[in-house]
Amino acid sequence: MKKNVLIIGAGGVAKVVAHKCAQHNDELGRIAIASRNISKCQAIIDSVKAKGSLKQPAEIQAYALNALDIEATKALIRETESQIVINVGSSFLNMSVLRACIDTGVAYLDTAIHEEPGKVCETPPWYGNYEWKHLAECQDKGITAILGVGFDPGVVNAYAALAQQQYFDTIESIDILDVNAGSHGKYFATNFDPEINFREFTGQVWSWQNSQWTSNSMFEVKRTDDLPVVGEQNLYLTGHDEVHSLSKHLNVPNVRFWMSFGEHYINVFTVLNSLGLLSEQPVKTAEGLEVVPLKVVKAVLPDPSSLAPGYSGKTCIGDLVKGTKDGKPAELFIYNVADHKDAYVETDSQGISYTAGVPPVAAALLVARGEWDVSRMANVEELPAAPFLKLLDVMGLPTRIKDKDGDRPWDQAL
Repeated sequence: MKKNVLIIGAGGVAKVVAHKCAQHNDELGRIAIASRNISKCQAIIDSVKAKGSLKQPAEIQAYALNALDIEATKALIRETESQIVINVGSSFLNMSVLRACIDTGVAYLDTAIHEEPGKVCETPPWYGNYEWKHLAECQDKGITAILGVGFDPGVVNAYAALAQQQYFDTIESIDILDVNAGSHGKYFATNFDPEINFREFTGQVWSWQNSQWTSNSMFEVKRTDDLPVVGEQNLYLTGHDEVHSLSKHLNVPNVRFWMSFGEHYINVFTVLNSLGLLSEQPVKTAEGLEVVPLKVVKAVLPDPSSLAPGYSGKTCIGDLVKGTKDGKPAELFIYNVADHKDAYVETDSQGISYTAGVPPVAAALLVARGEWDVSRMANVEELPAAPFLKLLDVMGLPTRIKDKDGDRPWDQAL
């Protein structure tokens, strides 16, 4: 049984991870939080203690770490005696942290695909460019590495697997719908790291259609859906991590990801992008300084974690699945609704961080209990969905089903 958790990262998602690990430290053991900025780690620990999140008195400690330094990461894993590493730092860190986990023989969890700073929207499948190159090594060495176990990717992957296993005979399409109907009150801000956020939208939009990769541009393809709680929303076809694993593992001909955007966001994004301010490539100023425009934009925008106190409204994220059951056309929406204010009351974080931060802790608990300690690299849809979703039900992210028979908790629909 694995225990003792090292959390890498100190942003909004890491704060939620720390609170949730603390709430389950009777199973997860000691908690270490590491980032280049140790003061941000300590601030998270202060929040955990102020909220009384520790289930039982135990060690929770901050460490300074440059996670790109593989040897330093390995040394910290050994120093803290951590057997589970939850990587919720920048996705630029993934391959370094994964390497450290493989070399030290500990479990690795992350919430997004690896990215290289100078590359955007690479050739699909994205996992094949980085993480999946280590499939054989993890298998040979018995390393548990669970990829993309946030909400999307992560929970939506489990939704897709559950739909295939229990609700459909055949599936024609999986459309992942991601709506944030909340308001942070700022003129303009992103809900997570601006650099990572914008990189999703400045390159090609890759989707899996008719069993092949299809390319569009951002904001080219739009749909409108009337969704539970949040109502009618405009969503746009967007490239996203989970499309790249679901298209491989579920044998579904159409897998797409859609995200909601307001007109104000689209207008500001369009201006920034048109001016070249969202470029990941360095430029020189008149004074001879070399800067990356995207990093400058990131520096002047609000820190996503600072949005939490004033955030209101809800999110709705789920899978719209269409196919056949018992020879007849079938359709269902399997989803979660989260509340920004509720997330702040519990964890000092906004709802986007909450939905991304709770699932890796549920996964860590399943690893600690042995249910997901699979001694290989896996995406979420390859693992048993029911125990994961049952944990999320009691950890703050309950799942619901909406189909021809109505809207109800998912376990009542079985």
